[in-house]
Order: sequence, then structure tokens, then C-alpha cells
Amino acid sequence: MATPQRIALAAALLIAAAASSAEPAPDTLAQRALACTGCHGKQGRAAPDGYYPRLAGKPAGYLHNQLLNFRDGRRDYGLMSELIAPLSDAYLKELAGYFASLDLPYPPPQAPTLPTPALARAEQLVRHGDPARQLPACTACHGERLTGTQPVVPGLLGLSRDYLNGQLGAWRSGQRRAQPPDCMAQIAQALTDADIHALTQYLAGQPMPADPHPAAALAAPPPVRCGGLTP
Repeated sequence: MATPQRIALAAALLIAAAASSAEPAPDTLAQRALACTGCHGKQGRAAPDGYYPRLAGKPAGYLHNQLLNFRDGRRDYGLMSELIAPLSDAYLKELAGYFASLDLPYPPPQAPTLPTPALARAEQLVRHGDPARQLPACTACHGERLTGTQPVVPGLLGLSRDYLNGQLGAWRSGQRRAQPPDCMAQIAQALTDADIHALTQYLAGQPMPADPHPAAALAAPPPVRCGGLTP
């Protein structure tokens, strides 16, 4: 049975074969980034299946951190790790900067299927958190518009439910990790299955705001310590 890794690898090989039989391509960062867009969609807009996330327009520091996490074993996806294993920190930073510089339209939101009370509870968690469970509001780090904050916090909008569910599940199980202290792992482990289901429905159902860019900085000190974010 063809796995997503094998399908992606086959696509990358086809791209390489086509390139080798054509005229020599210009040696530009955009040309080299085509190895990424085979899975992440044209110009890094995200794959249509929702499994491979958007790269375009995310904060450069966040993209760089994730490339390092894949390369150094904190995130587990064989194809990504193999592709970037030989690449230096400096080159990964350059690649992250390229995708961060792309300013492209976002896909339409996914209509939620949950009843209004469940979505209202999700919005409460997103906007205000749950102090009794030591859950901070998502907006405290991801910005009031939920479009992320420079330089290292990603946006939560414009992502599919499947992707959001997969990433929160990976944080809970330990398959996805970050530099310690791993605040997202702590947050994900404090969420219930019902919380995650409602949150991903709510977030995937929100339209992008008029200004979809990441905020310039956090509006206030972060409510929890996070590796790569706080000293």
C-alpha cells in the first residue's frame, strides 16, 4: 500500500527526473524550494489533502525552528528528516526566510459541524483559556487575530481540521516535541478529546482577517514559559 511518504518521495523523484531532462534550471532559492512544494503545494500554499501544512507567510523563526526540529529528531516524519538531514542551520534559515516572504491568498474556511454551544466553549478557550486547568488563551501567544506573532509563533487560521487534530494529537503523544520547556506539549496534554475536537472545528471554521499577517510582536509577556520563545 502506498504511504504518504512513498507518494511524496515518488513525486519528488518525478520532479527531479523532469528537471534533469530539461534545460538547466537557474540556481535560485525559489528553484531549490520546488523540492518542498512537491508536498506542501504550489509556492507552499498547502497540499489539497490538508495533511501537509502551509509554509507561505509563516514567521521565518517558526519555520526555521521546525526545520531544526525535524532534522534533530524533535519532530518525527521520516521523509522530512531525510530531506533536510545534510542541510546546515544557515541554509535552513535561508529556506525558512524564502517561504516566510511569500504573501499569498489563503483557502476558504471549513464550515464547522458542531452545535453552537460546543463552538462557544471552543471560542472561550481560544480567547480566555481555562485558568482552573492552567490553560492559557490561544490568543496570548498566537495573537488576537490568531495569525501568529513574529518571530516564532505560527498562526492557527487557514489550516485544515485534519492537520490541527494531527498536530495536537502529536503534542499529546510526544511524537511532536519542541525545545524545553515544551509548553505546547503541556497545553495539549491538559486538553480533553472533546476540547480538541471543538477547538479544531472552531479554528478551521474561522475566516482570515483583513490583515492575515503575523503580529509584529507579542502584546504582553507570554503566560507560560516556552522553549525558543522565553529565556
